[in-house]
Amino acid sequence: MDKESFFISQFPSTSIGDDGAVVGNFVYAKDLFCEGIHFRRDWMRLDQIAQKSMLVNISDAIAMNAKPKWALIGVVMPKTFDYAQLKELSGGFQKVARRYGIDIIGGDTTAGETLAISITIIAERPSHVLYRSGAKIGDYVAYTGTLGRSYRELTRLLRGGSVSSSGRFMQPDLKERFVYKAARYWHAGMDISDGLFKDLSRLLKQSGKKGVRWLKRLPKRLTCSGEEYEMLFCFDPRKKRTVARLARQTRTKMTIVGRVQRGRLRCRCREHHF
Repeated sequence: MDKESFFISQFPSTSIGDDGAVVGNFVYAKDLFCEGIHFRRDWMRLDQIAQKSMLVNISDAIAMNAKPKWALIGVVMPKTFDYAQLKELSGGFQKVARRYGIDIIGGDTTAGETLAISITIIAERPSHVLYRSGAKIGDYVAYTGTLGRSYRELTRLLRGGSVSSSGRFMQPDLKERFVYKAARYWHAGMDISDGLFKDLSRLLKQSGKKGVRWLKRLPKRLTCSGEEYEMLFCFDPRKKRTVARLARQTRTKMTIVGRVQRGRLRCRCREHHF
């Protein structure tokens, strides 16, 4: 058991284990975005950092088929920040909030050595909540978009290069239009934040299933590419035409890569949270 899983196991709540927690009529989601772990300051402008931190949290709400409405933002800001930097950072938060119709209702700030952001997204509970736990034997396993771009761009940055401000690492491309139309036909789903293999293993574990019969051969650089924020989902093969039609309607690329079966899915991607 890795450290993240061990720590999570110390808390017995049944709401833990999905992209968000369903409480009453709302879905709550939280992610951290920390300098030195998720980004380096010389890679991104402050407004870009703020925008991505919002998007990765919004992605969790969308992954449960919920529409985000409110946000609480906590920021640990370096003591050296001046007012211009604070304005740039806050502007990034507000830009994404306006795009998704989110009201920033509060939060907290404190000083520290490095920049760290904690965001809580509060979304309205949909009539069909999309959990990780519903995958069934025989279901298709599919994902949206194209995997591997985030990994390529991160590698370029780590080697001292630069990437486009509109690239996947800088600006995740969330697929909310497709999700909100198609999720009613899915048995399970989640966003891909830690790589296809890692996140699929989590989904299968939550569903009480272990194995996948692969229909496509995918290289490791695609299956282990994290921070993609594409949707991973499982659905009945009899719904293939309907789901594919909705993908076309929303201009969303969809790839079916396997089918859920009994057995064991071995994750070959290294842990990166700790």
